[in-house]
Amino acid sequence: MGIFISSDTLVPRLIVICGATATGKSSLAIALAKRLNSAILSADSRQVYREFNIGTAKPAIAEQENIPHCLIDICEPTETLTLAEYQMQAQTIIETMHREPPISPLLVGGTGLYIRSITKGLKIPRVSPQSELRSQLQTLGQHQCYAMLQQVDPDAATKIHAHDQVRTLRSLEVFYVTGQPMSAQQGEQPPTYPILQIGLECGDPVQLHDRITQRTNQMVADGFVAEVEFLCQKYGADLPLLNTLGYAEFRQFLTGEISQTEAIAATILHTRQFAKRQRTWFRAYPEIEWFDADASDLVDQVWRRIEEFLEQNVSSEYRM
Repeated sequence: MGIFISSDTLVPRLIVICGATATGKSSLAIALAKRLNSAILSADSRQVYREFNIGTAKPAIAEQENIPHCLIDICEPTETLTLAEYQMQAQTIIETMHREPPISPLLVGGTGLYIRSITKGLKIPRVSPQSELRSQLQTLGQHQCYAMLQQVDPDAATKIHAHDQVRTLRSLEVFYVTGQPMSAQQGEQPPTYPILQIGLECGDPVQLHDRITQRTNQMVADGFVAEVEFLCQKYGADLPLLNTLGYAEFRQFLTGEISQTEAIAATILHTRQFAKRQRTWFRAYPEIEWFDADASDLVDQVWRRIEEFLEQNVSSEYRM
């Protein structure tokens, strides 16, 4: 079912579906994309990697065939997709969809920085990962690296925790490659097209726990253990992606460090902790309109809001 859009509202727009893991973002997006005759852009930092399927809750092949999905399986597991590369690819796809006849795509996922890079137009230094430089910096230790960061980019250091190795190394990497502090190269250039941001939330922690438990058990039923085993054999157990949520716990099971029951329990616990961090991130942005993920008429509620959004004339309140 598609919506009729009159000529005066036939303008490029973007609809965002965000929220914590296991809140049903993908299923909602698919239902909405069918009504909009639109496409889905993934905003998930692990779904971009090929062969990491079950543990990342990647949409099934049948779902991807029925509704166009973009920014999934665009990178090899041995590669690193930077935020700048993701942003560039996403912006290019959105620009293409906004041409005649314009389509309002759905940007869907739980990676807040991916979404913010698009909705806020973050200015990101175009510096690719420097493996040799990173290796040299890592040998110095986090304490020394952070002290160096305080010297070369004090503004960045005030925003980065002293124990945050990833962001510390990235800031130093940008400085030594470009000769300029990373903080001096950052900023925002928001897009001019209207954006509607929909957030999904489980108000009851018990319901979210149940969702996460069900999802984890379903992963196992779908063959997650075999997937992790295959990836370990093909790429080696030290592949960084195998140290991420779900994969790390079941890798421990395969090496005999813990039982399968313990791996499931650990995955559920760590997923709950991750969902809490996601919720904190998204709650910091007032432009997100929140809906109860467990509402029986969720699709209709969100659809009514989207209809209002599509019928509104372009105004500054949507230039976010």
